[in-house]
Formats: sequence, C-alpha cells, structure tokens
Amino acid sequence: MDLAHKTTEVSAPVDGKLPKGDVRTQYAAICFRRIPEQDGAIEVLLITSRDSGRWVVPKGWPMGKKKPHQIACTEAWEEAGVRGRVQKKAWGHYTYLKRLDDGNLVPAMVQVHLLDVQGLESDYPEKDERRLSWFTPAAAASSVREPELRCLISKLETLALPATYQRSEP
Repeated sequence: MDLAHKTTEVSAPVDGKLPKGDVRTQYAAICFRRIPEQDGAIEVLLITSRDSGRWVVPKGWPMGKKKPHQIACTEAWEEAGVRGRVQKKAWGHYTYLKRLDDGNLVPAMVQVHLLDVQGLESDYPEKDERRLSWFTPAAAASSVREPELRCLISKLETLALPATYQRSEP
C-alpha cells in the first residue's frame, strides 16, 4: 500500500455537501472460499481498516502499469496474506467518500474483482495492522458500511460464481 495515499474513509457527505474534485479510482478484491464440508457454501474474508477498525475488503490505488485485477490481488496479499485466483473481469463497482490526510473529502469509485482464496500466508506486509475474519455472505454484507458493496457481497449467495479466473501473484 502506498503510504502517500493513507486516508480515512467516510460513507456520507459532511453537512449534506458533496465534495468537489475528480473522482478517485481504487481497486478491491472480494475474497471468498468454498467450504466443501458444507456443500460448497461460500465464506467471505473481511479485514479491519487500519484507522477505524471497521470491516472492509482489501483495496488500493492504481499501481503503475498493473492491471486492475492484478492490483486487487496485490492488495489482498499485502492486507490479508491472501493467495488465490482473481477474476479478470470486474464483479462490480461501489462508491464512497474518502477523507485524505489533509482532511479533504474526495469521491472514490472502487472497481471490485472476485478472488477465489486458495490459501492464507501467516507472514504478509500488514499482518500487525489488521484483523481478518471469515463471514457468511449475509453476515459480511451486513458488516460493511457501503450499501453498494453490501449488494456486491450479497450477490455471492444468489449467483453462480464465474469459473474463469487467472492465477495471479502480486
């Protein structure tokens, strides 16, 4: 994660005013696994944000020439130690307001990619800065703040997951 972009997140305009400026783009991973002992039931991995401790998905800023799905995979590794297969095609998008270090709010559009978790490493860059936990899709959806992200997570329960993933290493 680029520390120059360290920020605090908020989910609604302050004083009813929309922020001014360009929309920032980020890339995220909804990390999931299937539980064979439970007829392939799905669990979703959430992590805590570093500032507020609320439940979020791994996400980050553009990285040079990396493609969006590669960035999502890199963020999942850095923030949660995830190794797996990431879907190239976006699963969806969500928006929120990001508070920058200077206190300004900027609108952010987050492109989300599904990441089929094959394993979790015990040693990864942000291991001492975050907690992580597995949730059912319904519990994960109710644990995140952003309404559009809730919808994207909830879709995991009702839609067949795509079978085409690319193995990706950060």
